Amino acid sequence: MLLNHVPVVRKRRSALIPSRASTGAAGWDLHACVEGEICLESREKKLIPCGIAVCIPEGYVGLIFPRSGLSVKHGISLCNCVGVIDSDYRGEIFVALKNDSNENYTIKSGDRIAQLIVLPFSPASFKEVNFLNDTERSEGAFGSTGR
Repeated sequence: MLLNHVPVVRKRRSALIPSRASTGAAGWDLHACVEGEICLESREKKLIPCGIAVCIPEGYVGLIFPRSGLSVKHGISLCNCVGVIDSDYRGEIFVALKNDSNENYTIKSGDRIAQLIVLPFSPASFKEVNFLNDTERSEGAFGSTGR
């Protein structure tokens, strides 16, 4: 099923609707929606509001990823590596940012702070069994496929 639109509501007057930087961009930029500026100090973590809520359709998930430019140039990334917006969540989106650099970083309202990708998923269930089928790798763990 092709997803054409994701309903979005502004929870704060100055919130910006997610946007794509180019027609080939997979991610929709999420923008900070803050009063004035927020200083993300060196090694600090903060929840940054985006001022919007979205309606992710059932059978889809919203995944929040870091913006590569912020990570490489300024050491700003996500605390949780990838954020998850479930299809039944209707609250405001917040991005958990961390500053891994030795410099403070200032976030202003409207700054692009993360990117959102909406993908289908299969709501599989888990079923307990007595054994798993064997594979070439079997129980080989970390680094076992690099030999």
